[in-house]
Amino acid sequence: MSRSPGVPRLLRRLNDRAALELLLVDGPLTRAELGERTGLSKVTAGQLLARLEERGLVEVAGERAGGRGPHAAVYAVVPSSAYVAGLEVLPDSIRVAVADITGRVVVEITVNPSDGRDPVKAVHETVQRACDTANVSLSRLRAFVIGTRGVVDPAAGDVRWSYDLPDWHVGVLASLRQTLGTSVTIENDVNLVALAEHTYGAAVGHDDFVVIWAGMGQGLGVMLGGRLHRGIGGGAGEIGWLPVPGEPLPSDVAEPQSGSFQRLVGHAALRELAERHGITGDSVPDLVRDGDDAYLDEVAGRLAVGAAAVTVVLDPGLIVLSGEIGRAGGARLAAKVQEAVARVCLSRPTVVTTGVTGNPVLRGALVAALEQAREQVFSDTV
Repeated sequence: MSRSPGVPRLLRRLNDRAALELLLVDGPLTRAELGERTGLSKVTAGQLLARLEERGLVEVAGERAGGRGPHAAVYAVVPSSAYVAGLEVLPDSIRVAVADITGRVVVEITVNPSDGRDPVKAVHETVQRACDTANVSLSRLRAFVIGTRGVVDPAAGDVRWSYDLPDWHVGVLASLRQTLGTSVTIENDVNLVALAEHTYGAAVGHDDFVVIWAGMGQGLGVMLGGRLHRGIGGGAGEIGWLPVPGEPLPSDVAEPQSGSFQRLVGHAALRELAERHGITGDSVPDLVRDGDDAYLDEVAGRLAVGAAAVTVVLDPGLIVLSGEIGRAGGARLAAKVQEAVARVCLSRPTVVTTGVTGNPVLRGALVAALEQAREQVFSDTV
């Protein structure tokens, strides 16, 4: 039986990819340690490392004392072998973080764009400024992931609708790719938060969960089977429009503040509720953070309306509260929401507060960008 000439090359590529992933997660490693963890012989592991070192993907990062013989060299992924950018676009600002291939953030800046009506120009100038600050050439960025509010078409990749980013319309993605390169992706911001929770936060080890973003606006990130669920048109998770008994239905879906669930748990509603409880504070998150049990019980009951609706449809098992309200309420609010959901649902999900530090949208954008960049870099080693 003849063997396909492509098989050895494919095996080398698979072994290289496995070795690079191991070095990222468990490195630095010696040749022997790498061989043991991949199942390769010391000779094959040595050839693999030499190949990756020649390509500039790994380097000797030190030595490790062994037995009576000489110290063994330890190898690590070269951080500067590639870079990625994650962005969060808001109506009045753009935040960008640049990370090397290991995931280490080398710069993070926030810019008020000089021309907010031109998304392509604003993004390009912000990324260029970040690269200049980090002394990294723009050409070395292998992937860009941009988090935006609104509905992103999963098929076309463009923003299909956004209330407060009207200039992010169909055609922007193509222009960005023409300016920055083909590896540009636009993603809903709460979906990126779900990626961050799955990788770094409260949902590590969980492949079925949802993130409820509670803040000025309401959003939902859904992960099923370890994959984001976006819906056919990208509208999955627009929980602000969830119909709520007793709240008027929206008269115009183009106005997000008119959504029934948004009316129930938005800032205006929670501030009015605080006034009825005699609670004062500078901001709504302050009210939630410092509110007494009676106030927090009512806030939790309102959030539980959305959480229960998600539970009876998806039964995710885990609900993560994020956004400024979720963060402010912390474990105390999460426990009250869990109790409220259990009173009205057969399924009883665990409700926890976010475990992501820093900007969750940026962190999720970097997760997605690193996945793309590593696929490019690590799959092209032979």
